[in-house]
Amino acid sequence: MTDSKLIITIDGPAGSGKTTIAKLLADKLKIAYLDTGAMYRSIALFFLDENEIDEERLKNILDNISYTLVFDGETYQLALNNKILGSEIRSEKVGLLASTISKIPIVRKYLTEFQRDIAKRHSIVAEGRDMGTVVFPYAKYKFYLTAKPEVRAKRRWLQLKELGVEADLNEILEDLKKRDEQDTTREIAPLKPAEDAHIIDTSNLTLEKILTEMISVINKND
Repeated sequence: MTDSKLIITIDGPAGSGKTTIAKLLADKLKIAYLDTGAMYRSIALFFLDENEIDEERLKNILDNISYTLVFDGETYQLALNNKILGSEIRSEKVGLLASTISKIPIVRKYLTEFQRDIAKRHSIVAEGRDMGTVVFPYAKYKFYLTAKPEVRAKRRWLQLKELGVEADLNEILEDLKKRDEQDTTREIAPLKPAEDAHIIDTSNLTLEKILTEMISVINKND
């Protein structure tokens, strides 16, 4: 499958640096950044205070939502029903529930369709967990970022601190390990590198070095 728009995928576990680097790469290339994890988190938000995920309500929610990229004058922001998603989706509780919701076939079906639709209208850097393996297997450039769990947990803790969210580092590490287990063992679209992905261990790399390596790969294969 070919597409007139440029698609670059960045996959990897939580805290690997993919969100930050995806934004930097999109800015560098002057194209849109698509945070697909935010889509799953936004669905999780509907069920945050409930004991179970009611299938009928879930289907109704999916039938009545849409995602778009909204340009705010500087960057593209992901919007749910025309409302830009913010810090309300960034808590660890939301992230853990999003990992559970991502295993539900109907959710993945709907969100994959939204993601592909966005890619028809924008050149994008798509960041997530199955961008290069499932959603955009035909993407021109694919990257997979990883890092040691302890490094990833500390990054997440610092990120939450910057957002003004109080969090315990040890709890973040345990939640991260649970998410890794859920994401890598699920039957539908498990987290793994695409066969043709360029893998980067970001544990001891600065953002500048990661970005430089990615740009080098893109320029080499352009």
